[in-house]
Amino acid sequence: MNGFLAILQRDLRLALRQGADSVMVVAFFIVTTTLFPFGVGPEVNILARIASGVIWVSALLAAMLSLERMFQADYEDGTLELLTLSPVSLELLILGKVLAHWLTTGLPLIIAAPLMAVMLNMDQDGFVTLMIAMLLGTPALSLIGAIGAALILGARRGGVLVSLLVLPLYIPVLIFGAGAVEAALLGISATAQLQIMAAILLLTLAAAPFATAHAVRQAME
Repeated sequence: MNGFLAILQRDLRLALRQGADSVMVVAFFIVTTTLFPFGVGPEVNILARIASGVIWVSALLAAMLSLERMFQADYEDGTLELLTLSPVSLELLILGKVLAHWLTTGLPLIIAAPLMAVMLNMDQDGFVTLMIAMLLGTPALSLIGAIGAALILGARRGGVLVSLLVLPLYIPVLIFGAGAVEAALLGISATAQLQIMAAILLLTLAAAPFATAHAVRQAME
């Protein structure tokens, strides 16, 4: 656990020192969400109807912006190779890096989501479900994204490649995240959708660190 906490603190310090990634992710999320009313018109009923889908699509795209840099800097300066040689489990270290990524990208998106929901005239009945769904969904996005980020290490145009790799895997989170909010807005229980999202999170939490560690070891060879 000391290794886990050390890598978590290190990545958080680096992220806070630079600050650009978190600001860029939130700015992209806000700008993308704001563009939809210009495209579909200012009709409040239409905006309220599409609000959950718009917020989730914008959050999904924003979360991908910083994926390429999750391991890239450590790969280039040799830190990642030292981590693979460390006596501490590489899977645990990767989990620390993923948690740091979520705290600096996923958590700001969760904080900004209610503001975007208000802008899109979402009914207040969906706010709690939106927050719960994003709390379950955004960590899964970071875990899945870590696999893609590890697979593109050393590749040219990695940003485009990682998007192609992770977008299909993001679709279940998008479907059930938006579906949970939509169910709450219709007065239907969203328990089923949230339970599926919790299952996706547990599955990615169990599998992603091992898949990512394997990809990192392959990149180091």
